[in-house]
Amino acid sequence: MSKILVTGGAGFIGSHLVDALVVKNHKVVVVDNLSSGKKKFVNAEAKFYKISVTSPKLKDIFKKERPEIIYHLAAQKSVPFSLAHPLQDATENIWGSLKVIEASLAVGVKKLVVFSTGGAIYSQAKFLPYKEIAPETPLSPYGVSKLTVDNYLRNFYGPVKKLNFVCLRPSNVYGPRQDPYGEAGVVSVFVHHLLKHQACHINGSGRQTRDYIYVGDIVDAAVKAATRGSGVYNLGTGKETSVNTLYHLIAGLLYGTEAKHQPAIAGEIMRSSLNSAKAFKELGWKPKTRFEDLVRIMVEADKVR
Repeated sequence: MSKILVTGGAGFIGSHLVDALVVKNHKVVVVDNLSSGKKKFVNAEAKFYKISVTSPKLKDIFKKERPEIIYHLAAQKSVPFSLAHPLQDATENIWGSLKVIEASLAVGVKKLVVFSTGGAIYSQAKFLPYKEIAPETPLSPYGVSKLTVDNYLRNFYGPVKKLNFVCLRPSNVYGPRQDPYGEAGVVSVFVHHLLKHQACHINGSGRQTRDYIYVGDIVDAAVKAATRGSGVYNLGTGKETSVNTLYHLIAGLLYGTEAKHQPAIAGEIMRSSLNSAKAFKELGWKPKTRFEDLVRIMVEADKVR
């Protein structure tokens, strides 16, 4: 049993991770400013602090709680927002992450696990499915900010400061508690709108592909990373699914109409899928949830939202 601090622990992925850690009898502390997370998602067994990772008081919480393991998920997660507000994106994703890293060093943590992104860092389709050694060519400030933090860890905090870390790069995650009103969780958006018999919109042609992975599988990798591995790991299925195919799968089962297309988003990557062989070898992880079960999982989740 360890004392674990989770930033962003009231969010979509973070709250599922907190639940899994509580089940394993860890003492869990959650730090979240609730800008996108929800207090109701925070496990009742976890200790909660409503605070931003950019706050000067963050280090005081770390010193008071003295966690052994830290998971850093708090972030600005929207690619369109980053395109319109690159300074704020950098403040939250780079400055905020550096404050978490420095606070982790100050209390001598055993392991820092940082959630990066696999969907916005790689963009050259000829290398699909992307391995960790693929060219890192983000097309948005969001992708740049995530890659910057990865580089701080790989090139400075790891080798120079001797910080034991793992960077997880998940593909496009779906599951319960995902915001159906945001632009990132397209699976949740489609299911929620179709259940309410509302029109769905697809950005651009819809031929852009993504690697969809269930949140429970991502949490499983995160739990393993607390005691295994070092460096950067892609987390995906290795399979591409176009947005059009995704929509037709969901709409076909929910008896939805054709989606409406709207202009493409600048900075959006056209194709993406991740090779997770390194995570399988070093973390002992592989995804277990079948994509075919996606609609059932999300419909059930939406009914209890």
